[in-house]
Amino acid sequence: MRTASRSNPRFVAVMFPTNKLLLASALLAIGGSAFARSSDRNQPMTIDSNWQSCGLGENMSCELRGDIVISQGTLKINSAQGQINQVNGRPNRARLAGGVNMSQELDDGTPVKTRSNAVDYDFNTEIIILTGNVEITQPRGTLRGERVVYNMKTGQVQSGGQEGGGRVRMTIQPKAGS
Repeated sequence: MRTASRSNPRFVAVMFPTNKLLLASALLAIGGSAFARSSDRNQPMTIDSNWQSCGLGENMSCELRGDIVISQGTLKINSAQGQINQVNGRPNRARLAGGVNMSQELDDGTPVKTRSNAVDYDFNTEIIILTGNVEITQPRGTLRGERVVYNMKTGQVQSGGQEGGGRVRMTIQPKAGS
């Protein structure tokens, strides 16, 4: 195993090439009718952490620990720990934990913020699972719950509490001038 560093951002960017995590959060918050800032995907991505251990092969894993900061355009993700897996040279799963905070702007400049204890993104199925104290906020409303599952292929959103309890709360702000 070899350790990735800030001096090799191209190596790190290959492991986590898109901002789909926050894009999905933005879509969750606004019902799938708008997209995250499209120009962000064309920006370089940086991943900083206190510690990284990454393999260089086709099937590898990259572990990140301590004050993780992922940036790409208006996308900002902060977390305490993470793991990114790659199969056949392509990222297939990203997991972040330890208090995950994400923020990004939509194309119209609208801010979207997401907080959760953990995020699990499957690149193949394009399903994002946010768990533990989930809160997705944007000016038009807020969604809170213990678990939110978003299927990026179908636009389907499921949210709920833990098994046997918990609730989901959605707050929708009235349109201006109503």
